[in-house]
Amino acid sequence: MGTMLHPVCGMFVILSLCLISLTPRCDGGNILVFPTDGSHWVNMKILLEELHARGHSLTVIRASTSWYIAEKSPLYTSITLRIDEGLEDFFDVYLEEHMRVQREGASALTFFKLTSNFFSMISKAHLMLCNASAQIFDNVNMVKRLRDSQYDLVLTDPAIATGLVLAKYLKLPIVLNARWITSGEGHFALAPSPLSYIPVPGSGLTDKMNFIQRVKNMLFHGIVLFQQKIMVGPIYDAFCDKYIDGGCDIISLLQEADIWLFRSDFVFEFPRPTIPNIVYIGGFQCKPAQPLPADLEEFVQSAGEHGVIIMTLGTLVNALPNDVADDIASVFAKMPQKVIWRHKGERPSTLGNNTLIVDWMPQKDLLGHPQIKVFVAHGGTNGVQEAIYYGVPVLGIPLFFDQYDNLLRLQERGAGKIIQLADVNSHSFEQGVKEVLQQDSYRHNIQRLSRLYRDQPIAPMDHAVFWVEYVMRHKGAPHLHTEAYKIPWYSYYSLDVLLLLLTAVTVLLLSTLATFRFLCCRGRRNTKIKQN
Repeated sequence: MGTMLHPVCGMFVILSLCLISLTPRCDGGNILVFPTDGSHWVNMKILLEELHARGHSLTVIRASTSWYIAEKSPLYTSITLRIDEGLEDFFDVYLEEHMRVQREGASALTFFKLTSNFFSMISKAHLMLCNASAQIFDNVNMVKRLRDSQYDLVLTDPAIATGLVLAKYLKLPIVLNARWITSGEGHFALAPSPLSYIPVPGSGLTDKMNFIQRVKNMLFHGIVLFQQKIMVGPIYDAFCDKYIDGGCDIISLLQEADIWLFRSDFVFEFPRPTIPNIVYIGGFQCKPAQPLPADLEEFVQSAGEHGVIIMTLGTLVNALPNDVADDIASVFAKMPQKVIWRHKGERPSTLGNNTLIVDWMPQKDLLGHPQIKVFVAHGGTNGVQEAIYYGVPVLGIPLFFDQYDNLLRLQERGAGKIIQLADVNSHSFEQGVKEVLQQDSYRHNIQRLSRLYRDQPIAPMDHAVFWVEYVMRHKGAPHLHTEAYKIPWYSYYSLDVLLLLLTAVTVLLLSTLATFRFLCCRGRRNTKIKQN
């Protein structure tokens, strides 16, 4: 018996060694991370945890007033930039005003107010963070420290573009953990984006547009261009002119990035053109649900056959206006389901005994629990992708930024329903909750999306880490760049070629016409001569 096992074991060892030798190796790299705070950091941190677990050394640049990015962490060492004004208070004021205006109802005046407030907010935020980042460039010792550290690449979130400028300054390869850039969605800076069927974020449109909707889409694209060219671009142009020899602009820096780890995929997104250095990792933060804490598990199980509804509005919004919260609480109080509600504001006066108010909830573990029937959410990218992964239908109350567009993608696929904040009252909210609960199509459709999402050959996290290490192994990935960015706009659209062809055709037609005219005139002249 023993003599028969030895050859098998030997073959197994040889096969294992062969497989190991074929696996691409990347010794622990040295990565400089320039993240964006808030929910963006939640995503970035998950990626950093995986990179740290695989032996990579991480340095994170953070603000002194950071909401979530800790100065001390077992994952990374940190570089702290001093900011006198806290972004949290800054955003709280903006969000409170945004919700107040939004509740005035849909009108041209409301749209103008919301757009004006948004432009004012982003301009102030980008200027504040550029000024803070100048501390790096103005500090000779800091620059020397960064150069001496011999980083392999910069991993950054381009929603705030100072990380891009720093990578250019240090002449390092760039990996972007992105979906959003300084002015909208990343695809529009990178890939062909025909406005005839690709909706601009904020337009509230799908990929099926009639003529009027295409006009609207074009107008919203104009707003995005205005944001980049007039509101945000000049802030970074001045920053680049000061610190980068020859200057630079943000769109060019985005186009020069080696790899885009794009926090989306085509289960969630509408089909569209793309390019080789966009790597889709939508839902990479999702993983099988873990057991709930004992007290929470007991509450969930006490719901019995009716199940549980969970509600949260994400990391930026602590509470809805009091009257809206009271209306929602009164509806929950009448439901046979149990409710878990992340709510930090004033306790609603109409709260029922079936509703548990929490400051924080293990959202992914709850969504993965079989007792959860409906997810009431604001429509942030993380929450929507987690709802797809775990197969839980969504009742969405979008508040700002990309949230309506995210929820629209679920609604278009029959996996969610949207209620605008201005329309939320006890009647509309009750009707919406009951519709998503009682119509089986919502659950069937979201579970179909879940099956599609899970059916892929490589887990998104493994995909993400592979491409980060790929850039480190090869010192960049310039072979994946398209030549489109290096040619003038009129060449990109072949307008010069079209002009040449039109000129040639015009000359040919005119020459032909002139020849016929000459022959006709000559014929008439000869006829007259013969007659005379």
